Amino acid sequence: MMNLNSPLFDRIRSKPNAEEVRAEQEPVCQHPACRRKGEFRAPKGRDHEGEFYLFCLEHVKEYNQSYNYFAGMTDAAVQSYQKDALTGHRPTWNISVTGAGLGAESKVDAATLLRAKLDRLRRAREAAAEARVRPVGKAALKALESLGLDETADKPTVRRRFKELAKRLHPDLNEGDRSREEKLRAIIDAYNYLKTVGLA
Repeated sequence: MMNLNSPLFDRIRSKPNAEEVRAEQEPVCQHPACRRKGEFRAPKGRDHEGEFYLFCLEHVKEYNQSYNYFAGMTDAAVQSYQKDALTGHRPTWNISVTGAGLGAESKVDAATLLRAKLDRLRRAREAAAEARVRPVGKAALKALESLGLDETADKPTVRRRFKELAKRLHPDLNEGDRSREEKLRAIIDAYNYLKTVGLA
């Protein structure tokens, strides 16, 4: 026979009935005088972020229609909130002309910032253009001249000009006329040389 007064008997756990658990865990609608299941969350409001009421479907609709986050706030407080919402309620700092950083005294407007950015872009473009113009040796200059180009020609221009001249001078495209073959050979040699020196 089992001793019901045993201290071990008090520690035995039995699995509760599923219906009893469900009845205990199901939240009830928090609207006064409503006993339906409270399965829909509704925010409690300002100063209670992360806290919710639980309502049934009918009462959550009713609550949402009358909900006003800004109720009780002055117009100035609402405007301040809206201004802060533009930056996600994160802190911001003034921009200085000198780039001194956070909290610098002298503020600048958007037009000044735009002008400064455009100046930087223009200087970068000019520097890139100067870097592209590189000294060309005598042989490369002669090869460029055979194509009818000067030292400022870039690779796409050299390729385009070579294709144009090759089509114009090739015998197969000129009814077999071989009178321009020497000029075609000179152009092909010039183009091949320009490729070896990285100009084509």
